[in-house]
Amino acid sequence: MDRRTAVRNLLAASAGCVFTRLSAAGALDGHPQEDTGILQLRSEARLVLLDVSVKDSAGGFVSGLSQENFNILENGRRQPITVFDSGDVPVTVGILVDESGSMKLKRSEVLTAAETFIAESNRQDEVFVLNFNDRVVRGLPGDTLFSDDVQQLRAALHRGNPVGRTALNDAVVAGLKQLESGMREKKTLVVISDGGDNMSNHSRRETLEMVESSVATVYAIGLFEPDDPDRDPGILRHFAKISGGEAYFPASVSEMVPVCRRIAKDIRTRYTIGYVPPEDKGAKPLRSINVRVSAPGHGRLVVRARSSYRYDEAVKPAN
Repeated sequence: MDRRTAVRNLLAASAGCVFTRLSAAGALDGHPQEDTGILQLRSEARLVLLDVSVKDSAGGFVSGLSQENFNILENGRRQPITVFDSGDVPVTVGILVDESGSMKLKRSEVLTAAETFIAESNRQDEVFVLNFNDRVVRGLPGDTLFSDDVQQLRAALHRGNPVGRTALNDAVVAGLKQLESGMREKKTLVVISDGGDNMSNHSRRETLEMVESSVATVYAIGLFEPDDPDRDPGILRHFAKISGGEAYFPASVSEMVPVCRRIAKDIRTRYTIGYVPPEDKGAKPLRSINVRVSAPGHGRLVVRARSSYRYDEAVKPAN
C-alpha cells in the first residue's frame, strides 16, 4: 500500500511530530452523531513515517526496492510495515544559510550551490529560506511562508547580509517550527554553516530534542576552516544522524554545487515507510529505530533513516 492510499484510509489529518496521530469518531465507532459538517476526531491511532535513503557500497542510489526488502525494528522488536512508497513526491524544504561575518568570502559559491539545489528539486516542493547570523531572518517577503517560485527563492537567498556571529541552534529551531506549517507530509532541512553556535538563545540540548521530536530529515553542510575555534562538525553530524539525513564537509567551497546536487537527488529518491508503533507503556519516551534492507544482487547496502523518535503519551479525549 502506498503512502497516499494508507493515509487516506486512516483519515490522516496531520503530522505534528515524528508520528502522525490519526483518529475518527461518529459512525466509524458505531455511535452516529449529529451531522455538523465537521469530522470529529476521537479514537486514536498512530503512524510513524520514516524517510529512508538506500545506497550501494559505491554511494549510488538504489531504486526499485519493494516493501519486502525492508525490516523495521523499534527498540529491537520487528514492526509490521503498513505504509510503503518509493515515488518522487514533493516535500516541504527549509534552506538555512549561515550569514555570519566569516561567510563573506564564501558567500557567492554558497548561494550558487543553494540555487542549484532549488533548481534540481521537485518543482512542486514548497520551500522557504532562513538567513541567520546574530539572529534568524526569513528570506521570503512579507507573510509568505513557502514558495515554489525559483526567482522568488533566489531573491530570498540573496537577502542576507554576512555580518556578526552564528545563531545556529536558533536557526534550526526556527526551521523545524516553520516546517510544521507545511502541507507536504515529508519535511526536510538543509543547513549550511561554517561554524558552531556562538550566539543562540536555544541550548544544544533543546535543539537536539526538537530534532528528535520532528518529522524532518536534516542535511548539513559544514564549511569549516581547520583553525576556526568555533568549528563544531559534531553537532551537524548529530542533527543528520538522529533524523536520517547526511552531513557533508567539503574541502573547499568549489565542492558545494555537487554536494547540493547530490542532496536534491537523495531527497527525490528516498523511500517512505510507515508503521503503527506499539503502546509499550513501560518504554522510555525516546525510542530507537533500526531500518534494515536486504536485496539479493545488490551487494552491501547503506541505509540512512531516523535512528530515534520521541513517543509522547496520547492526549485523552474529554468525556
